[in-house]
Amino acid sequence: MKRIIKWFTILLLICFFSGCQEETPPKEMIRMVRAVKVSDPADFAKRFFPGQARATQEVDLSFRVAGPLIERPINVGDEVPKGQELARIDPRDFEVELRNARGQLEQEQAVLKRAEADYERIVRIKKQDPGAVSQASVDRARQLVGSSQARIRSLQATVANAKNFLSYTYLEAPFDGIITATYVDNYQFVRARQPVARLIDHSQIEMIVNIPEGLIHHADYLLAAGRVFIVTFDPFPNLEIEAEIKEIGREASRTTRTYPVTLIMDQPEDIKILPGMAGRATRVVAVPDMKDQSGIIIPETAVFSPENSNMTYVWVIDDQAQTVSKRLVKVGELLDTGIKITDGLTAGEWIATAGVHYLQEGRQVRILSETPKEGTK
Repeated sequence: MKRIIKWFTILLLICFFSGCQEETPPKEMIRMVRAVKVSDPADFAKRFFPGQARATQEVDLSFRVAGPLIERPINVGDEVPKGQELARIDPRDFEVELRNARGQLEQEQAVLKRAEADYERIVRIKKQDPGAVSQASVDRARQLVGSSQARIRSLQATVANAKNFLSYTYLEAPFDGIITATYVDNYQFVRARQPVARLIDHSQIEMIVNIPEGLIHHADYLLAAGRVFIVTFDPFPNLEIEAEIKEIGREASRTTRTYPVTLIMDQPEDIKILPGMAGRATRVVAVPDMKDQSGIIIPETAVFSPENSNMTYVWVIDDQAQTVSKRLVKVGELLDTGIKITDGLTAGEWIATAGVHYLQEGRQVRILSETPKEGTK
């Protein structure tokens, strides 16, 4: 009996002390979120964007047929107009093939002429004396005419093909440009599709710059505004060239979270900007639409509306406490690069741009990838 009372006492003590201990609440998991810092359109004027020059058109020219090279009157650095002959391979074999094809065509045309004459003669005799010529003879004569006509069509195609092959022995410039490289020497045997020379169009110059995702949403205004960028190249630091946006990339780099934007500019008259030259672009020309813009543009994925609600919200991230809070915003027009927010946000705030339907008020988060900083003035 004493043994039972002893164990009962021990169990009571265990229950008592375990009940006095406070339960430890589970630790909240910090959620990783993709976010962007809300930017002001004026931020474009405070940064520069590095890039490299490239030609608007560039092509490695090659022959469509093979043969020994007999002419190559061009050298690196030569400026050539559209249609100028750049190289030529020996055309003699192709000229022979063309003569042979033409000879076969002429021979078959003579055969057709005789076949047509025989058919007309047989038909005439048939009309004058139906019993003199059988219907089988008429059908056979008609068949010979049809067969000859088919062979002529085939030979005409052969002649046209031989003419094309002969024309392929001449390599012409498809546009005005400059020769930047030659790959074969004269008298060398050239294979079909083997590069012979490189031609670039240097009348205009392009440069690709990488715009952070926090600024890319203002690019639509710059695209419509025209030449609002100034580009300088390292070899000519005192020369400023006006440029405009040609196209805006719609997919961000996974590593840098920047968007490729292609600028285009005219070639200066006094110097030549060559492909590969390094430079940088700065937005210094005022854009009225951006200056008077009464809103901020953010990624479309940042806005959301709860169920059974016509209100629009964004998740604003407190970068000190690393928590999110839902904020009501007023949306404006939808652009190619984002959606305009006319009220509810200010420049400098962080907002979540992905997974907005899975966040909760006050939830602790960590920004997955901040927008990389470009050069500043």
